[in-house]
Amino acid sequence: MARLKMNYWDGVLDDCNECLRLSPDNMKANYYLSQAHLPLKNYDDALKYALEAHQLCVTTNDKSLAAVTTQVLRCKKERWEDREKRRKRETSDLEAEVTAMMERERDEALRDPAVETDEGSQAEIRAEWERKAERMQSVFDKARSAEEKRRRVPDWATDDISFNFMVDPVSTKSGKSYERASIMEHIRRDPMHALDPVTRQPLFIGDLRPNIDLKRACEEFLEENGWAADW
Repeated sequence: MARLKMNYWDGVLDDCNECLRLSPDNMKANYYLSQAHLPLKNYDDALKYALEAHQLCVTTNDKSLAAVTTQVLRCKKERWEDREKRRKRETSDLEAEVTAMMERERDEALRDPAVETDEGSQAEIRAEWERKAERMQSVFDKARSAEEKRRRVPDWATDDISFNFMVDPVSTKSGKSYERASIMEHIRRDPMHALDPVTRQPLFIGDLRPNIDLKRACEEFLEENGWAADW
């Protein structure tokens, strides 16, 4: 914890890996490993350990579940942002490469002996190149425009208690799904008298059931829309 607070990431990794060697199911070691890997930009490792910590929290009914759930979302968001930066950089490079290739083709056509001294042919080649360049630019602009459209998280992926994107949805007896960390915190406030937020009937932790299909849908949406983690 001290090394984590002081940003000594390598020290955190050493401590936590040694801890896991001695105690493979230690939730805090996984949680701290995730936090240390994130600033090092080891996004896949950060998410892997965050998910492991989350599963251990669920298994042991650990009160850190809400904090670990937040870490999972943070890892997914930062991993997605990194992938988006690389994708945009690659798209920009591709646009520049295509433009350069078209310019080379234009210049080669203009140097052709058959048209080099023919102003009419040269003007026609330049006009054709301009049309191609405009069409190419239109294709890239449309792609960028589609990415910049207003983003919206679907209602089915939103927790009605915390209003955050769901990571581990569970269903109550009423069939309504909530983020596990949120509904468990709701129950913990008054374990003997907690009520189902929908039916107002008595609700216990044992009543909660994993919503596998919804969890898979949330994972797929977040994989392509990492911005939703911070929605």
